[in-house]
Amino acid sequence: MEFVTTTDLVPLIPELILLGVAFVVLLLDLFAPGSQRTTLAVTTIVGFACALVAESQLLDSGATGFYGTIVADGFSILFESLYLVIGILTVLLSLHYLEDHGIGFGEYYVLLITAVVGMMFMTSSLELLVIFIGLEIMSISSYILVGIRRRVPESNEAALKYLLLGAFSTGFLLYGISLLYGATGSIRIPEIVAALQEPGALNNPLAIIGVALIIIAMGFKVAVVPFHMWTPDVYSGAPTPVTGFLSAAAKAAGFAMFVRVLLTGIPLEAELWKDLFWAIAVLTMTVGNVMALMQNSVKRMLAYSSVAHAGYIMVAVVVGTPAALSSVIFYSCAYAVMGTGAFGILTVRHFGKAPDSYDDLAGYARHKPVLAFLMSVFMLSLIGLPLTGGFIGKLQIFQAALEEGWVWLTIIGLLNSALSVYYYMRVVVYLYMREGSVPDGAVSETTESPGFALTGLVGAASAVVYLGVFPQTLLELAASSVSTLF
Repeated sequence: MEFVTTTDLVPLIPELILLGVAFVVLLLDLFAPGSQRTTLAVTTIVGFACALVAESQLLDSGATGFYGTIVADGFSILFESLYLVIGILTVLLSLHYLEDHGIGFGEYYVLLITAVVGMMFMTSSLELLVIFIGLEIMSISSYILVGIRRRVPESNEAALKYLLLGAFSTGFLLYGISLLYGATGSIRIPEIVAALQEPGALNNPLAIIGVALIIIAMGFKVAVVPFHMWTPDVYSGAPTPVTGFLSAAAKAAGFAMFVRVLLTGIPLEAELWKDLFWAIAVLTMTVGNVMALMQNSVKRMLAYSSVAHAGYIMVAVVVGTPAALSSVIFYSCAYAVMGTGAFGILTVRHFGKAPDSYDDLAGYARHKPVLAFLMSVFMLSLIGLPLTGGFIGKLQIFQAALEEGWVWLTIIGLLNSALSVYYYMRVVVYLYMREGSVPDGAVSETTESPGFALTGLVGAASAVVYLGVFPQTLLELAASSVSTLF
C-alpha cells in the first residue's frame, strides 16, 4: 500500500517549487559576494514567478492530495497567487533597504519564502493540524524577519512581543482544536462540519469553547480588537518591507484561514456568534481609526489603519453570505497591494533618512515627485475614493451588508471611512503643501529612486488603479472561488 503517491504531490507543486528555490538561495548565499546580492533577490523573484505559473496550471484541476487533506480549489489558488505577488513586491522593495541597513543576509529571502509556504499550507488544507503547521511555519519565519535588525533595540523588542503574543495565540488554537476533536472525533473540517450539523451538536460545551478559542487565536492573527495590541509596536519596530509584507500577505492569510475554518466550515448561524462578530467589527473599525488619528509617525498610523481595515473586512464576516465572502477576497487583494505600496514608500531614503514622521514627507512633491504621486494613489485608495481598488472593495462589503439588512453596521462603517479621510489626506497635504527643510549636513540627492523599488511601487499602484477601473475579473474570480467552498 502506498501512503504517498505522485498524485498526492500535484496540489503541492507550487510549495515544492518554493522550497527548492529556498534551498538554491541558501547555496547561492554561500558563494555570492557582497557586491552581488542582487542575485539572491532575482532568484527569489524567479521562484515566486514559477510558483505563480504553477498555480495558474492548477486552476480548475480539482487536484487533491493526502487523503483529501490538501486541495487546490479556486479559493486556495486565488489566495496563494496573492501571497506570491506580494512576495515579489516585497523583494523588489527590500533590496535597497537591506543594503542601506546592512542586513542583506541570504536568510532574509529564505525566511520570506518559507513564510509564504506556510501561508499556502494554511490556505489549502482541510485539516486543522495541517493548518496549524502552516500557521507555525509562517509565524516562526515572521518572528525572525521582524527581529532581523539584530543591533536595533526597537526591532528586538518588536520580535519579542510578536513571539510572546504569537505563542499565546498558538496555545489558544491548539486547545481549541483539541476540544473540537473531543466534541466531534475528528480534526478534518468536512467531518467536523458534519458532526456539528447534527441536532443539538452546538449545545455541547466542548464544541462551543473550542470554537471560541479558535476565534480568539484567529483574532490575534488578523489583529482585530481586542487582540490587536501587538500590531503598532511590531509594525513600527520591524524592517519596513517586512511590515508591508505582514500587513498584506500575513493578514490575507489570516482571513483566508478565518473563512475556510469558521465561515464555510464550522456552523456559526447562532445569534450569539453574530452579536460577537458585530461587536468585534465595530470596535476594530473605531479603535483603529481613532488611534490612527493620534499618531505622528506615518508607520504607526498605517499600522493602526491596518487594524481599521481588518474591521471593514469583519463587516463582511458578520454578514457571512457568499457575496460578502467574495468581498472579503476582493478587499484582501486590494488592501494587500495598496498597503504594501504605502509601506514601500517609507523604505526609500530622503536626504539620507527613511521617512517616518509626517514632517519627513514634507516637500516630496518637489524632490521626489514620482514617489509623491504614488503615495497619493495609495492614500486615496486606502480612503476608498472612486477609481481605486479600495473604493470597489468597500462598496462590495457595504452593499452585501445592506442587502442582508445590516443598516446600522453599514452606517458605522461609512462613518469610520469618513474619519479616516483626515489622517490619510494629511499625508497628501504634507507631500504637496508643506515645504520640507533640508537637515543639517544632509547630502544633496537626485530625484532618482532605487530601480527595483520603483518597479515594485509602480506595479502596486497600477494594480490599485486597475482594480478600481476594471474590477470585474477579480470579482468574478472571487465569486467562483467562494462557490467552491460550499
